[in-house]
Amino acid sequence: MVAFDNSASIASRIEQLPWSMIEAQVNAEGYATTGTLLTADECAALITSYADGAAFRSRVVMARHGYGRGEYQYFSYPLPSLIATGRAALYPRLSAIANRWRASLKLPEAFPAEHAEFLALCHAAGQTRPTPLLLKYAAGDYNCLHQDLYGEHVFPLQVAILLSRPGQDFEGGEFVLTEQRPRMQSRVAVVPLSLGEAVIFAVNERPMHGTRGSYRVKMKHGVSALRAGQRYTAGIIFHDAA
Repeated sequence: MVAFDNSASIASRIEQLPWSMIEAQVNAEGYATTGTLLTADECAALITSYADGAAFRSRVVMARHGYGRGEYQYFSYPLPSLIATGRAALYPRLSAIANRWRASLKLPEAFPAEHAEFLALCHAAGQTRPTPLLLKYAAGDYNCLHQDLYGEHVFPLQVAILLSRPGQDFEGGEFVLTEQRPRMQSRVAVVPLSLGEAVIFAVNERPMHGTRGSYRVKMKHGVSALRAGQRYTAGIIFHDAA
């Protein structure tokens, strides 16, 4: 993956990613990693912001809802600059992939080229609550397999960025994906990440090419149990919530 100049803006770093390789892996596996995308200082700043209640619209304790163990908070608008800029910069690249997926499945409507246009569609449908979030796990915590679906408009790709150092800040806590193929057993992928690295993955379903054309496979994601320490993650979801 690309070795970034740490002084480069997040938008510049995103533009420098090897997008043809990322698209090929997302098409083949349902996910792709970016290599280090955020600096250690940026990761630390996001972790510190977790204690700033004014930055968030809500806090969810997973055990109360059967989601697993641990907690997360959804950011309020306006989003932190790093998250807002990264979200806007990632979207055009990912929307191009998403539109090729739609074409392969013979779906009629394409996603707009710019994130602001897509958010306008969400907001017109009553999906006005921001969805980027920070997740916090401690020893014994985990996140059950799930899909982040919040309303009529669902963008088919999302991004998670690891903010903690595996092997130092925490042990265990691997990012996990499952893929349910028609008439076949589920396939599982465990995705190792490093500090500041992002994984791009399918939210709900993705196309897979078969002998009779493309068909849909269902995807879910989660986090395995932490054995020790604390693990923080930033999640970037492109559709807002109703």
